[in-house]
Amino acid sequence: MNAVTVRRVSASEASTHTETLASALADVLLDCVEGGASVSFMLPMPREKALEFWRGVLAGAARHERILLVAETGAGRIIGTVQLITALPDNQPHRADIAKMLVHRDARRHGVAAQLMAAVDHTAREEGKTVLVLDTVTGGDAERLYQRAGWQAVGVVPNYALMPDGAYCGTTFFYKQL
Repeated sequence: MNAVTVRRVSASEASTHTETLASALADVLLDCVEGGASVSFMLPMPREKALEFWRGVLAGAARHERILLVAETGAGRIIGTVQLITALPDNQPHRADIAKMLVHRDARRHGVAAQLMAAVDHTAREEGKTVLVLDTVTGGDAERLYQRAGWQAVGVVPNYALMPDGAYCGTTFFYKQL
């Protein structure tokens, strides 16, 4: 795989290139859901639903409610993404939630997810965040990724969510102190 870079989508880019970004990010999301990832969506998933989701994320990034990071190939193709949700209650200015850590199936096993998570840590520190929280499917590849990246498991909630095919799955909650 060509060199991969991870970058932050600026608020300006999120508002001026919404459709281009939404389309590229929809490709990643659809691939992940079709591959069985439990990331809030069910099969069959129409492309318009993915586009609508990313338009909302980009609007949130434009309003500085979240930070959107993307992993791109040297050719500029988005192959992964992750978000820091920073719009939290007044008593949690030091915290951010991590959401939608996604890597296209054809880009997996090349360190893209690890690069995204390292960029999350770096960006969170830049934003003055000291506590990060996320959740993931219990027993999945992402759970092992987070453990390797220094995240601490808090606990498991059985049958918390559904897989895209409708089967129940447990969810493990993690935190990281920066």
